[in-house]
Amino acid sequence: MTEISKEYAQALFMLACEEGRQKEYGQVLEQVKAVFEDQPDYPQLLASPAIPMAERLRAVEAAFADMAPEHVLSYLKLLCEKGRIGCFVESAEAYKELLDASEHIANANITSAVELTEEEKQKLQLALERRCKGQVRAEYFVDKSLLGGMVVEVDGNILDGSLRQRLSEVKEVIRV
Repeated sequence: MTEISKEYAQALFMLACEEGRQKEYGQVLEQVKAVFEDQPDYPQLLASPAIPMAERLRAVEAAFADMAPEHVLSYLKLLCEKGRIGCFVESAEAYKELLDASEHIANANITSAVELTEEEKQKLQLALERRCKGQVRAEYFVDKSLLGGMVVEVDGNILDGSLRQRLSEVKEVIRV
């Protein structure tokens, strides 16, 4: 994630905090992000120097005026004017990180060798919430290349309990 994306996200988040509309802005950014991901040509169109700026700004207004509060709409237009619309998705993700941090929500990616049962997921969720002292939003993945165990990443911190990691540690001990 680029620093410029983080800076834009932080500016919008600070404005949202002043208005007490952090969640609302976050939801709108997710909706706009979905539009951009569904229509990958749209951000390219908004960045095109072949289209006059006034037309691009009208396109932003037409597409998002009904769903976006005034400041979010201004944010989109500013990104367009400054030639930064291409970093919108990253800035929306940075905004989400700021929102999650303000609400004490940790994000976890859990990769296991086999699909976890719902009961295992619930137990793991509770253990992570105790460890993180707050709410955890977990996403689960299966990686058959893991021999066993799991790898848990919580907000950039990796807890590697995979069999591969344990075997690697045993190798290191044997080498010494």
